[in-house]
Amino acid sequence: MDIEGSIKLILEPQTFSSGFQKREFVITTKEQYPQDVKFELIKDRVDLIAPYKSGDQIKVHFNVRGNEYNGKYFVNLQAWRLEPLNSVSAGSGHSNESSSSRDPFSEAGFPDEPTSDGTEPDDLPF
Repeated sequence: MDIEGSIKLILEPQTFSSGFQKREFVITTKEQYPQDVKFELIKDRVDLIAPYKSGDQIKVHFNVRGNEYNGKYFVNLQAWRLEPLNSVSAGSGHSNESSSSRDPFSEAGFPDEPTSDGTEPDDLPF
């Protein structure tokens, strides 16, 4: 899943006694009725937010994680990739122009993911 918005708040990293690390941040969505949504970065992804500051426009790729603890249920939004939104990429609807040094999947997408025009990718070697 992904969502776009501007960074409202970046919290300090948290390190727990087990060595586990996480860092939370909040973005304000770009909708008719904007929402403030909190995400978390865990383990080796804690530093993904480092190049950004409040007010930056980003696209957050995330997974929804739910768990139960003592009869209570919790939901976390775990971010796994952040992309800057700039005038070039936001206008074209395709943000790969500025991401050549980022995640190797950012250029071609996942092999089984439909392309932006809705067609299936042709990744056969013949």
